[in-house]
Amino acid sequence: MEYMTDPVKHTPGHILCCDCGVPISPNPANICVACLRSKVDISQGIPKQVSISFCKQCQRYFQPPGTWVQCALESRDLLALCLKKIKAPLSKVRLVDASFVWTEPHSKRLKVKLTIQKEVMNGAILQQVFVVDYVVQPQMCGDCHRVEAKDFWKAVVQVRQKTLHKKTFYYLEQLILKYGMHQNTLRIKEIHDGLDFYYSSKQHAQKMVEFLQCTVPTRYKASQRLISQDIHSNTYNYKSTFSVEIVPICKDNVVCLSPKLAQSLGNMNQICVCIRVTSVIHLIDPNTLQVADIDGNTFWSHPFNSLCHPKQLEEFIVMECSIVQDIKRSAGAGMISKKIIEEFIFFPVKHTLGEVWVQKTSEMNTDKQYFCRTHLGHLLNPGDLVLGFDLVNCNLNDEHVNKMKSDRVPDVVLIKKSYDRTRRQRRRNWKLKELARDRENTDTDDERQYQDFLEDLEEDEAIRKNVNIYRDSTIPVESDTDDEGAPRISLAEMLEDLHISQDATGGEGESMMT
Repeated sequence: MEYMTDPVKHTPGHILCCDCGVPISPNPANICVACLRSKVDISQGIPKQVSISFCKQCQRYFQPPGTWVQCALESRDLLALCLKKIKAPLSKVRLVDASFVWTEPHSKRLKVKLTIQKEVMNGAILQQVFVVDYVVQPQMCGDCHRVEAKDFWKAVVQVRQKTLHKKTFYYLEQLILKYGMHQNTLRIKEIHDGLDFYYSSKQHAQKMVEFLQCTVPTRYKASQRLISQDIHSNTYNYKSTFSVEIVPICKDNVVCLSPKLAQSLGNMNQICVCIRVTSVIHLIDPNTLQVADIDGNTFWSHPFNSLCHPKQLEEFIVMECSIVQDIKRSAGAGMISKKIIEEFIFFPVKHTLGEVWVQKTSEMNTDKQYFCRTHLGHLLNPGDLVLGFDLVNCNLNDEHVNKMKSDRVPDVVLIKKSYDRTRRQRRRNWKLKELARDRENTDTDDERQYQDFLEDLEEDEAIRKNVNIYRDSTIPVESDTDDEGAPRISLAEMLEDLHISQDATGGEGESMMT
């Protein structure tokens, strides 16, 4: 008869520590952990306090030998940077674990808890946990030094436009802000006919030139000047200059095309109105509503100028207006701006051909009236005020106009409907951001030109799509159109101007946040 017996549980034997006599499990050193740690410190040689450099201007940490890197607090990148500061001492031990110990953001301290292992007496492996304290010391990086100096630069982009109105520059400024193309600039300087962008590297300047070529019709020239050289290392220090010229045409300019260019654009009339300037020049013929787009290369091959100065705009009153139903088009005519073909053009515009009789408001005591065709037939009614150019009494000094027959030159070219500017400014519940730049000579006419640009944004949805418009909370929200029908920007097209603070503690801790 067999009996079941329980298995015998074998427990490992114990020995006494050779130093303190405490029973311990056998190990190669025959010594307890407490006595072993009292005799051997495996963290010896690893510094417990290390300094790390931080630039408050650009929010970057210094990584030897000469690199500045962007790291968020308690991120893996910052942990790797901290471990590299003690890389040499850590090579003598085995790193098991590393993690951050929370500290106040404004304390200028970073604490890293390390777990290391190392073989000690007779092959025994000892593990130890300790904390390394990193002191964050402020130090300005080389790039920020150049920014503060404001005179040190490697490349400059000089943007110029030979025109008396700054509408194109105001539009270009909003595009630069929207796409953040100003972030790498050392300094932005405004002069009477353009802007200068200073950069610390040639690559940033080239990127800006490429951006300008994609947004407005331009041409540029590049040059460089030798500053210094080292014949032993064969290194050269250059300063580069990029001269960018924007086409001298702005919105609402009346232009006269060359006969060859007008023929290539679909036999359109030579006298045209510029309705907007984006990456191309958008023109419309006020007599036939024929539209054309001219890029930078075409313009520089067949240049033309504005016939009248913006200050020559005169105010007319509409005496009679009729819509032209049947538009006679010649053979080979190009595309016209009308509702029935909106799907074929990039920016849908709604123009209606009208025949109007107008009279100058300054000549109301006379019976002199002017007849003209206009692309504003959908906006004008008898009694409305409209702005236009009087080509009959204007001295036109243009080679293409002088060669035209007198019957081909219109008496008046109407540009846009006139509204009460004071009322529009008072009810404007939106605003734009501006570039931080150095101004040398501020013209008194700049404010009037800026108000013209704001009115263009309200009237032209195509330009408005490329601009970030922010709601002005100080102005109450009203309807999209006022009593006199002046266009306004809807609330759905506006952005909230948010100011997000990254550190609630403020003060010095705010500069350490990324």
